[in-house]
Amino acid sequence: MKNERTFQEEVRRIYKMLISLFLLFVITGGSLIYYSNNPAAFDFKKKAETTPVVTEEVDEDRIEDGIHVRTGLKDDEGLMVVINNCTNCHSAKLVTQNRMNAERWNATIKWMQETQNLWDLGKNQEIIVNYLVKNYPPQKKGRRMTLSDIEWYELEN
Repeated sequence: MKNERTFQEEVRRIYKMLISLFLLFVITGGSLIYYSNNPAAFDFKKKAETTPVVTEEVDEDRIEDGIHVRTGLKDDEGLMVVINNCTNCHSAKLVTQNRMNAERWNATIKWMQETQNLWDLGKNQEIIVNYLVKNYPPQKKGRRMTLSDIEWYELEN
């Protein structure tokens, strides 16, 4: 019985020692990883320097060369209505790449209202559609420009 108690005490002592070694290993490993990512963290002689950050107040709705800088949309009547209603859910690039006529824009808006939870635009819908049709009308454009001024030749067999 005494040997069994002594054995259990030895097992507990070894278990505590292994737990201590494991914790020491985890702490050392964590410190090494932290130091490798941030070597200045353990530089105790270095004085803390604060660098003042100067931020310019940027006008979010700035227009340059007729283009709304933040969205890339053309400056025209109805621009802010389009920005406030269209770019809440998707990028302005999605608007500009989908060039459509008034009928198709209205159908797209109806589809977004039925399937994408777009709110009722009310009187804004007409303003938005007019802006889009005027500034981003459909383009008849193929994959490349028509070839011109080319001297064609006959292939010989």
